[in-house]
This record gives sequence, C-alpha cells and structure tokens, in this order.
Amino acid sequence: MRQRPRSLPRPTPAYRTARLLLRHFTLDDLDAFLAMHGDPEVVRYVPYPPLTRAQAAERLARVATMTSIDDESQNLRFAAVLPESGEVIGDFSLWSTPGDRLTGSMGFVVDPRFQGKGYASEAAAELLRIGFEEVGLHRITADCDARNAASYRVMERIGMRREAHFVRNAFEKGEWADELVYAILADEWRARRSV
Repeated sequence: MRQRPRSLPRPTPAYRTARLLLRHFTLDDLDAFLAMHGDPEVVRYVPYPPLTRAQAAERLARVATMTSIDDESQNLRFAAVLPESGEVIGDFSLWSTPGDRLTGSMGFVVDPRFQGKGYASEAAAELLRIGFEEVGLHRITADCDARNAASYRVMERIGMRREAHFVRNAFEKGEWADELVYAILADEWRARRSV
C-alpha cells in the first residue's frame, strides 16, 4: 500500500545549508531572476529562449506562488541566496507529479558567476532532503540535456543514479538533443546519509 506523503506547511520556511539560504522568490528578485533566465548561456540547455524583462516579470509572479507541495499545490521554488550579501545566485525547483504525490522531480539553474563552486550540489542535496524528509516523497528524478555536463555531474555528486540516456529524443532550439534521466529513491538517499 502506498503511503500518502506529508504536506509542507504553507508557506514553507527558508532553509539554511552550509553556505546558502534557500528561500521563496519574491517580486523583488526580478533583476537576479532576469540575469539568470535572460542569459543565453544559462538557458542554453533548457526548453525556452532567454527571457525578456517583461517575460521574466510574468514568470516570476507565478514562481513566487510556488511555496508548497500539498493537496492543492505541486511546486516548491527556491532562490539560492548568499546569506552575507543577500545576492540571489540560483533557482532551484522541486515538484511532485500531478496525481502521484509520491514521485517528484527537481531542476536548477545557477548564475554563471557562481558556477563551479559547489553551490548547485549543496542546494540540490537540500532539495533531496526536503523532498524525502519533509514532503515524504518515494522517488525524485531529474533530467538534462546530455551536453550539459555540469548539470549531470551535480546529479551524480548528490547520489542520483543515471537511469536512461535517450538518443536525439528532444527537438530543442532547432536541433535534436540527447536527454539523460537521473533518479534516487528515498531508501537509497537514507542509506547514503547513514554512511
């Protein structure tokens, strides 16, 4: 029998990692949100083009409401913030599958100025913790364009297992791309944490 997952309180609190604060986005984050989602390099491997300021403002208005996974909502979205400066350096998402709150997915983008410093792995590992410990998910997946080595290395670093390599299955931005799918189960995650 499948266990019903718990609901996070609405809205969820901010979370601290060793070097980051993960908090919900607000409309005041527009400049940082646009800096990431309007940068052609940042969105190179995602299924949308760089956003204009107006598009970023519209999307941020929706993102700012993504504060829980419960019976009414399926999305958590966090700004990764450097606590000392308050600077937003990343955008991290965790969402459940509609109709199946035991399965979740995660995604992330990081400002290029802060890539290669371990921030993505730190925040993504916290998303797994939130998903498994607080939401009660059974399984969390993530996928990426196979050319995006930085992204799949983060997934591997936090203990996710590569489950699939789909060859030329996504037509994105005028070209066919391979897609990698990663996953981790709650009991696998707990076993890693107990070592």
